[in-house]
Amino acid sequence: MAKNQIADISWKESGVPVAAQFGDPYFSLEDGLAETRHVFLGGNDLSARLASGFHIAELGFGTGLNMLATFLTWQEAGAPNRARFTSFEAFPMTVEDIAKALDAFPEARAVAAPFLSAWGDGARTFDLDGFAVEVIMGDARQTLPAWRGKADAWFLDGFSPAKNPELWGEDLMMQVGAHTVPGGTFATYTAAGFVRRALDAAGFDVERAPGYGRKRHMSRGTLRR
Repeated sequence: MAKNQIADISWKESGVPVAAQFGDPYFSLEDGLAETRHVFLGGNDLSARLASGFHIAELGFGTGLNMLATFLTWQEAGAPNRARFTSFEAFPMTVEDIAKALDAFPEARAVAAPFLSAWGDGARTFDLDGFAVEVIMGDARQTLPAWRGKADAWFLDGFSPAKNPELWGEDLMMQVGAHTVPGGTFATYTAAGFVRRALDAAGFDVERAPGYGRKRHMSRGTLRR
């Protein structure tokens, strides 16, 4: 993958962006913000766990919707100090495409201006009222092993495992485990068997949970201590 290749986007009539390379939408056709809250925030129990120094990491930054939803939850939790959000993205969207996608979610769009301003200026590390964000560009199979951080919670939000299998491989899931604090968690919309097995091999106790919308199941788990 090219390190800074821009995402090639097409648009559904509903306004949902689709990654042309993978033929997969960036978020649920039903309600992307509700899906984020169900899968990633609820799946990691963030509303109860956010605290000073809490670190969230993510595979697949996309439109930034997950980050903005987390930012809103962080504000609701009292804006604990030194909270961080690190995301890994190989195909960044343009600021114009991100803004167009976020227009579908007024609640997220209402707090997005500082993010969009920084992104449009080329910044990939920025601060939102004390909520620190870093988006690491490049193929996560190369950038995650080189990362020195460890997350309290992971959002695994690559495109469908059937269409983007490289972001769900056993080696990369091992890296997710290696970059998680003991007792840290992950959540993902997929319940694909090979993904669940890879996460189990990476050290997580994996469980299946009710999915969002039409998806019967999702996966979540806790790193064994």
